[in-house]
Formats: sequence, C-alpha cells, structure tokens
Amino acid sequence: MSRPPIVGIDLGTTYSLVAVLRDGAPACLPNAIGELLTPSAVSVAADGSILVGAAARARATTHPDRTALTFKRDMGTDRVHALGDQKMTPQQLSALVLASLKKDAEVALGVGIEEAVITVPAYFGDLQRQATRAAGEIAGLKVERIINEPTAAALAYGLHQRDRELRAVVLDLGGGTFDVTVLQIMEGVIEIQSSAGDARLGGEDFDIALAERIAARIQKARGVDVRQAPLAWARLRAAAEMAKKRLSEAEQTQVVLPDLTVEGKVMQVEEPITRAEAEDAWAELIERVRAPALRALRDAGLAASQVDEVLLVGGSTRMPCVSHLAAQLFGRLPLRKLPPDEAVAHGAAVQAALKEGRSEVDDMVVTDVAPFSLGISTGDRFGQQVVSDVFSPILERGTVIPASRVSTFRTMRDNQQEVEIEVFQGEHSQCSRNQHLGTYLLKNLPPAPEGKIPIDVRFTYDQNGILEIDIDLEGTGRKESFVILQRPGMMAEAEIAAARKAMAGLKLHPREALPNTTLLARADALHVELTGEARAHLAGLLVRFRAALEAQDPATIEEARQALAGLIEHYRRV
Repeated sequence: MSRPPIVGIDLGTTYSLVAVLRDGAPACLPNAIGELLTPSAVSVAADGSILVGAAARARATTHPDRTALTFKRDMGTDRVHALGDQKMTPQQLSALVLASLKKDAEVALGVGIEEAVITVPAYFGDLQRQATRAAGEIAGLKVERIINEPTAAALAYGLHQRDRELRAVVLDLGGGTFDVTVLQIMEGVIEIQSSAGDARLGGEDFDIALAERIAARIQKARGVDVRQAPLAWARLRAAAEMAKKRLSEAEQTQVVLPDLTVEGKVMQVEEPITRAEAEDAWAELIERVRAPALRALRDAGLAASQVDEVLLVGGSTRMPCVSHLAAQLFGRLPLRKLPPDEAVAHGAAVQAALKEGRSEVDDMVVTDVAPFSLGISTGDRFGQQVVSDVFSPILERGTVIPASRVSTFRTMRDNQQEVEIEVFQGEHSQCSRNQHLGTYLLKNLPPAPEGKIPIDVRFTYDQNGILEIDIDLEGTGRKESFVILQRPGMMAEAEIAAARKAMAGLKLHPREALPNTTLLARADALHVELTGEARAHLAGLLVRFRAALEAQDPATIEEARQALAGLIEHYRRV
C-alpha cells in the first residue's frame, strides 16, 4: 500500500488552501462546500458547536462577538480570543482551520492525511514558526516543513520556468502579511537571494482604512462614531471589503448600509466612494509596500533594472494601486502568471512533492535565506564606561539556510562567575528594539581576569526557520545547549497534547451540514444589508429553504438551495 501524500497548506490570514501535486501539476482541493478558498475564520454557534470556514466568516457580520478572524497575526503571542463562552489561543484557532483542511483533503483524495508542508510569511520569526508547527500538531498533522510564503510562490513559478535563466521579484500581499523576495532561476535551481516584508500589512488593513474613512464621513454628517458600535462596525468593515474589491474593476462604487444602528440611532447610509478617494485613504499603507521592496533589492545587491520579471502573488495585489507601485519601483509591468490566491498553496504542494521524492520534481532544487538577523545582547567598554544593550548579530539576514555560524565573546569583569546570554532577532543596533527570543544563564565560570575566557556561541538555523543554540566554553571542554522552554505563545509537548485532546472534545458542526449552514449564514448576513423589496424577496427564499430542510425532501431542498444561492451570488457581484 502506497504512503498517503504529503499535502501543502497555505495557512493564510484571511483564506487558507490545501493542495497536492497531480499529474505533475499542483492542484488545490475543494472544501465541504465545493470552494477552494477556506476562510480562516472560527465561530461558536448558539448551541456551542464550532463552525470553521465560510459559515464562520459569514457570521462575523451578524455575530462578531462569537467569531474570530485574522488570528494568524497573533501567532507566537499569549493573546486569548473570546468567542462567546469559549476562549481560544491563536494556535487552537489555527489548528481548527488546519483540521478542517486536513479533512477536506482526506475526502478529496480518499485517504488519510498525516503529513503536511505549511507556509508562513517570510517575516515570521522563531516564535510564530514554532506556534504554526504547534497548531499543525494539535490538528493531528506531522509538519514536515515550514516554508516561507514567497519561497512557495517561487517554487510554483519555477515549476513552469525550469528551462529559463532569469532573476525575478515576488511581491506577495495577502490578507494580513506582505513579503517580497528576490530569486534567481538557473537550470532548475531556485536560489532565494533576499527576503523582506511586513508581518502586519495586508488586505485587512486596506479594509479597515477604507472603513475608517467612511466612518469619519458618517461621524461628521450624523454625529455618531460607528467604530464604537461592534455590530455596526463589523457591517461597515464587511461593506468596505466588498467596495475595495469592486474598486479593483470600477472607478466608483457605493457603500450601502440600511438600518445601521449606532447609539440608538437608526440610519440609512449610502456613501459613494471613488477609487481615487480609496487610494488616498490607503496612501500610508501603499508607502509601507515600498520600503521592504527596496530593502530586498539592496540585500540582494541588485538594481531594479537587473530584475527580469516581477510576479504578483496574493489576492490583495489585484488592487490597481499595488500593481502601479510595482511598475514604478521596477520599471516594468508586473505579471500574474499564477492564480494570485492559489500560488502559495501550489508552491507548498511542490515542496511536499520534493519532500516525497516525486519524480516530477526531481530536477528542482530550492535554497532559502534567513529573513532576520539573529544575535545576542552584549556590552562595550569605553574607558571606565560600559555601554550595554548592544545587538551583536551572529547570523545575518540574507544568509542561505540551513546555516551554522559561530561568534566568540569574552567576559567583561575579573572573576566573572556567570554570563546571561539573551537572544534577539531583528536589525536594530539596540537589543531592546528587537524581538527577544529568550535567555540562558551560563553559570560557574572558572576564575579568570577580564576578557580571558572565550565563549563560543553557535547559531544553527534550519530550513524550517527553527533556531538551535550551542555554547562552548573554550579550553574547558564544557558545552551546553540553549533551549528556551517558556516563551509567550510557545507550547510545550504536554500543552500540545492537552490542546489536541481538548479539540477532540469540541462539538464541531457536522461537515455534511456545512453547505446548508454556510448558505443560511451568508443569507442572514445579506438580509442585514438589504431593505424593501430586495429584503422581502430574500426573506421569502430563506423561508422556502428552511421549510424544505424541515420537510427533508431532497428535490425540494435542491430547488430552494439553487434559488437562494443564485440571489446571494447576484448581490456578491453587485
């Protein structure tokens, strides 16, 4: 019996996908409602059951206090999300999404799935990568590899470019993160030359900026602040997201919010918005795309003119202002050779096939680089004055990984008995301005004058972005390993096992009921937005569909479902 395939998973901020290599080409697998994109959303229903995906995302408008979105941004932190009476960590929420994708893959492929390659933003640090691995384990997956999202996109791109020699830049702007990667393809070898990015910049930020612009208009005209009313703000954010998408095709649209209730005041909101006005609201966000792109070029030692192709990846690159900026930065029109929403998942599937040793990709090789500098806190002496909080990099950003680098440090006092080794990641000269990863106390140093005890600190960084630290006290034969067990957002093995057990005890909404549940949730969300004859028409179709479900007649259910789904799709396109 052949081994089950290793799947590739794009665990996104807004949407997630699962893919495999089929007949030499990557393919995304459908979820329970037949769609490829699964919203990274979790909601708790009134009966305590857990909804994951499209049904949960639809409930964000009607039940914002019971729904979690964008929790990927909190990976590696100790934040807890409250969903009604339930409290969940980012790892647990991500695990629910991963478990849903795992089940979708099992249904689509007809085999059990045990292993996965999972993508993360290139600018995710050690804490976030460890948290992502923990989420996979909670979901019942052996995480074979953590791979950077733009590297995955480069793999998908390189799969079709193996016979070419070129240098390309991948701009990956998704729902919650932005990455830019410079790569070179030569005889099937994909060499990542640099990566930069912003782990807190994505489509969600553009939605919020547009919603805040409209909220400011409403406040000026009506004297109420929509942002202070959770349900009204959730509706406005959802409407802003749809307006953003429409403005990618049109020069002007309308944000319509009937019966918007704020501070006891019921309003009929109809706000026109032009693409130019939206882009003015997004000006600061667009400017944040520029700096990482220029930094990636600088780290690769290239001028923009030396780039052969610019590849756009991620749903948010559909915004014209993003492609315009890319063209301005690189002096050439950017390309969309891959489906923007699916490219990262495709690359994860290619990496999974490489891990399996599949013949279709046996001539491909990919190298990656460390996205951050990694180092320790040190001090410098100037006469009698000691300057502390100095960041001393051991492994520089842009180093090809896997990599191992060692630096030698010395004691700063006579007969110093211990050294506190604090590990940081970042680029600032002061450690306090970088990300603290952990501390290790090296005790019982042998008596010696200042500077006479050399201490070798070795950083080993693997392709999963996991850091190991070894300490060698020269001349003594003493070696110690640096293991950080307690960090915000990092889970020990026992905690992972407990979380897996707790997830097994959750009341998950039945998968076979998800198509109907999702349709009803989307209809309820739309019902909030409509008025007059349009709302009455929708209400009639809703009653008809619910009656058909109660009657349990398959033919009647299908007829009512098609009518309701058709109306919802009509308004999603408007």
